[in-house]
Amino acid sequence: MRPDTPAENVDHAAEADRLERTAGLYPEDAEALLLQAAAHRELSGDRPAATALYDRLLSSAQELDEPHLVRALKAANLWEYGHEAEARAIIDGIRTTAPREPAPWVIVAESLEAHDELDAAHKTFTEAVALLLADAAEPPYATYPLLFGRHRVRRMLGASHDEWDALADTLHSAPVALDELHDPKRVWSLGSENPAELRAELERLRAELGAYREALSRPFPVAVLHWPAEELGELVTAYEDLAAEYPSHEAHLATIEASLRELASSGTPNLGIVSGTVPSYEAFAASESASPSDAALLPQYATTLAARGRATPWPPQRATECWCGSGAAYGECHGN
Repeated sequence: MRPDTPAENVDHAAEADRLERTAGLYPEDAEALLLQAAAHRELSGDRPAATALYDRLLSSAQELDEPHLVRALKAANLWEYGHEAEARAIIDGIRTTAPREPAPWVIVAESLEAHDELDAAHKTFTEAVALLLADAAEPPYATYPLLFGRHRVRRMLGASHDEWDALADTLHSAPVALDELHDPKRVWSLGSENPAELRAELERLRAELGAYREALSRPFPVAVLHWPAEELGELVTAYEDLAAEYPSHEAHLATIEASLRELASSGTPNLGIVSGTVPSYEAFAASESASPSDAALLPQYATTLAARGRATPWPPQRATECWCGSGAAYGECHGN
């Protein structure tokens, strides 16, 4: 999907076919590619085909990076086309397993919420927040949807604010406050017979939809290529013409951070970092019928890795580990 292609104009079935073919070519990236393909199957209305892709991943001999995420997506998809009992069983299993990643929790809690299981959704959001933020000095960005979802469900239940709701309010940066965004009256107003109320609510919804559509229109980040120290040493030894691009590993790391900051200051959204390996780069060069010594191939390689789901979002939270692999917190390393 091109960045300027409206999300609603995508041929989801064709895009799913393309991603499944790509997964066959790059088995090491099959998990990320098939998850994208399953999402397109769901959007095309072919939910059984999406379930088949989730089952394909779960039955694979290759160990999955995010098995809980795959199960959560399968449960949400199953419930949408009438397999409620099986979906509930999977959701109960995920809650019992208590994964340490936020995404599966968000998906199962929102699935419960979407089917008016507000008490169960609230309990699930709360379990996740208590588990994942218990020892966190600063909430990781990936946990924000848990706090926001919990806030939303509590508003629907009429619960008064607590400490985590206050934290969600602090983290929320959009112009419309969470209390207004999650006000149940906004939902009820859509049934109003007052044209002025309907117009006002539709304008708010249109603005929110525009933000979601803009995010969906870019399927992968604008990514900068990162070479770990050993890989960079092997690269410039094998291809001396690239030594001019990388005078030292320290300079390479500094250039990455500077480039990303420059892109961010120019207003470029959705930035990321992809880590290269020499064998992968050589295979890419061969697929392009080009020489690995050609420096012009490097940005194309980075874009391809990003399209294959290999990008890590930038910037990290200040308290999380720096992207460079030093082991230090980002705020004390390249984020300083």
